[in-house]
Amino acid sequence: MGQDREVAEQLSVLRRGVVDVTPAHELVEKVKKSLDTGVPLRVKLGLDPSSPDIHVGHTVVLEKLRQFQSFGHTVQLVIGDFTGQIGDPTGRSETRRQLTPEQVQENARTYREQIFKILDRDKTEVHFNSTWLGPLHFADVVRLASTLTVARMLERDDFKKRFAEGAPISIHEFFYPLMQGYDSVALRTDVELGGTDQTFNLLMGRTLQKEYGLEPQVAITMPLLEGLDGVQKMSKSLGNYIGVSEPAREIYGKAMSVPDALMPRYLELVSGLSPVCVGEIVEGLASGTCHPRDGKMALAYALTTRFAGKEEADHAQGEFVQVFQKRSLPDDMPDFAVSADKQPLVPLLVAAGLAPSNSEARRLIAGGGVKIDGVGVADQQAELTPQSGMVVQVGKRRFARLMVREGGERSQ
Repeated sequence: MGQDREVAEQLSVLRRGVVDVTPAHELVEKVKKSLDTGVPLRVKLGLDPSSPDIHVGHTVVLEKLRQFQSFGHTVQLVIGDFTGQIGDPTGRSETRRQLTPEQVQENARTYREQIFKILDRDKTEVHFNSTWLGPLHFADVVRLASTLTVARMLERDDFKKRFAEGAPISIHEFFYPLMQGYDSVALRTDVELGGTDQTFNLLMGRTLQKEYGLEPQVAITMPLLEGLDGVQKMSKSLGNYIGVSEPAREIYGKAMSVPDALMPRYLELVSGLSPVCVGEIVEGLASGTCHPRDGKMALAYALTTRFAGKEEADHAQGEFVQVFQKRSLPDDMPDFAVSADKQPLVPLLVAAGLAPSNSEARRLIAGGGVKIDGVGVADQQAELTPQSGMVVQVGKRRFARLMVREGGERSQ
């Protein structure tokens, strides 16, 4: 009876927030077997190191892995140093640019450092799939390719769409899901996790394990987290992301801009708060007893603590209260030395590090995102005569205090 309760406890947590478990009954059987034998489940996540940084959207799956670890199971992180040289075609409308081995290794190094902000190192195995994919002979590759038909491969939405549109599909792209599936064969994986866009690849692991005479893995799909725009999937390329290695001030400030409608989703999927705490906040938001600002502050503090530490989170929250609730200015605002000469505002914003380019500076001005001493600037051609102590603000979190430099020269 005690074991039944433990199985029920694990399944209650492990099923929470998931989109699908395929097949559900096999997860129950695997958890029972693990408790019977004392052997932890092997739970895999494949990582495509095409980008050196991860954002909060990635942590939806990582949080589920951490929950598996909390029950004593072992996480298998597979760094796709071999598959990364092909590139995951999932969701692509064209062939992905192949990475060099050097790019893959550098990205993988940074990726690993960031992932352990969430996962327990002691319960995590890190593998590079070149270990088993690299030594395969051509006969092995032919056998691997023989396990799947072209018709089955074209069931993937991205391949189907490109084929219908007459867009090129390179033969090597077909090998990506085969190689990801073969990772599960090599590691004898029990459970594999991924986003809903990875469903085909996860099921490929089951298919190949059966072909190689192994017990097939269970595939668990997790939801894709919408970004700060509230519409599209969180992505660095779309600029709607919260990076886990960003400064604490940025993490906190960005979390405070999460749309109200997405608050419950962020709290449940990425905050790391207990289900009881999340439930209380969500219930309060729904009933009106919790102000959305207070709910966001709880989310922002939780995320900042998780990725930057409690001390940094305390500082970021204190600064937010000071700047935005009390309408004062941050203590550590950077000074920027300028000449006293009248000068265009656009290049000044770029030189001060408040905008990455002239075009972005003009866009920020047009969107009402630039203020001089608290007064909005709407003219993209505006000129400024700097005075020491003048404060330039871009958006909600970027500030610079102008300091007029004697001699008429501006620092770079």
